[in-house]
Order: sequence, then structure tokens, then C-alpha cells
Amino acid sequence: MAPEGQRPLGGRVALITGASRGIGRAIALAMAEAGANLVLSARGMADLEKVAEEVRGRGVEVAAIPCDVSDAAQVEALAREAEAGFGRVDILVNNAGIAESHKFLGHPDDLWHRALDVNLTGTYLVCKAFVPGMVARRWGRVINIASVAAKTGAKYIAAYTASKHGVLGLTRALAAELAEHGVTVNAICPGYVDTPMTEAAIRNIVARTGRSPEEARRVLEQTSPQGRLIQPEEVALVAVTLAREEAAGINGQAINVDGGAVMA
Repeated sequence: MAPEGQRPLGGRVALITGASRGIGRAIALAMAEAGANLVLSARGMADLEKVAEEVRGRGVEVAAIPCDVSDAAQVEALAREAEAGFGRVDILVNNAGIAESHKFLGHPDDLWHRALDVNLTGTYLVCKAFVPGMVARRWGRVINIASVAAKTGAKYIAAYTASKHGVLGLTRALAAELAEHGVTVNAICPGYVDTPMTEAAIRNIVARTGRSPEEARRVLEQTSPQGRLIQPEEVALVAVTLAREEAAGINGQAINVDGGAVMA
């Protein structure tokens, strides 16, 4: 645990959706190390409680609250419980998301709706629930985990790409609207990250192409000029930086963490 004087988020309260694994877990641990008290949310409680226990070992307060971000009633309940437990949320990390692939010819409509409901509408609903409090207090940080797919296109991920383009558009619109209220809104756009979600993508490649798991992993690694998957902790570092007091001038940005694959 970092010394008290080296905890730049000390006294802040951060809410992280999709916090039970992967990028969400890494952000939770990094923000706890930086001193933030945490509200952790995900659909499944078993893994979420494990992360909460890890966070408690860093000397901060934490609450684990189940929530499906695509369900407005559940998001409203999450906001009520967070407010009751901590009094406020200063930092909002919209990380909950899904990634499914399918060629566009014969694309299932339900896949399209799932991607938009969770990735885009979920981000909208959580922002709608927590941003008013930030505006009232004239301080807030909203950090949306998008993807390099928010800036470019790729085969077989039409629904995912459309949803993440939407997240980036929402980020920029809110950044413009909330700037005068002391609230910043930014997006982080990772490439392929070494997470369970990427492991699922590897299994999908194996099933559909007959490649070995090693070959499939290499396909994803080669999407980066560095020839590797991004580590979740690299994304978490950017999230903590954006949450700091000193990041007030960073607003409406989409910061790539992809080894240089997308330079825009």
C-alpha cells in the first residue's frame, strides 16, 4: 500500500462497473492503491466479492453491488445504494461491456441489441444516474472504457464497433456540456488486452478457423506494432491519471492504449 502522502485519490469515492475481472479489476486495485474508496459493480457477485477482498487489503472502504447496467431500474438502485453508503461518487468508470463477433451477412439481431444495450445504453444510464451529483458538487471525473474500435473498423465486429463509436460520441458530447460544471469526461481506447474477454476471443478464433490457441493469440498480438497484448494495469494507469485533481484540463479526449496501432 502506498504511503498516505502518495495517495492522490485519497478522500475520493470511485464507482467502477464491470469490476469483477480484467480491466475493471485492474482499475479497482490501482484506484484503491491511489487511496480512493470504491463502489464495485458487476452482474456476478462471486468474482466481484473476490475483487472487493483484494481492495480491502489496500486500506480503503469498498462496497460490492450487483448491477446489470442495461437495466435502468438496477442502475437506479445502484445509485441509491452508493449514495447511502458513501454519500457521493466523485469518479465514475464505465467499464462494463461485452464483445461478441459475427460476420455481417446473417448477423443476428439479438447480438446487435445486446451490444448496444450493454456497451452504449449502459454507459448512458450510469452517467445519467451519477453525473447530476457531480454537477451539483462542481467536481467529477467520468472515464469511459471504449476501445480502438471506437475509432476504426474491423471485420466481424459490426455491433461491437458501432456500440463503441457511440460511447466515444457520448463521451465527447458530455465533455462539451459538463465542462463548465467542473466535470471532465474522457474515454480510454485499449487495443486487445490480456483479459478473460480476449481469451474468449481466442477460443472463438480457434473454433471458427481451426487455428491452435497459440496461433490465434498471435493473430491478436500482431494487431499491435509492439507484437503483444496490452496488460490491464496499463489501462488502469491511464484511468488513475485521468481521475486525479491535476487532470482537470484533460477533457473530451480518447486516449489509445494499444502499442501504437491507431495513432489518432
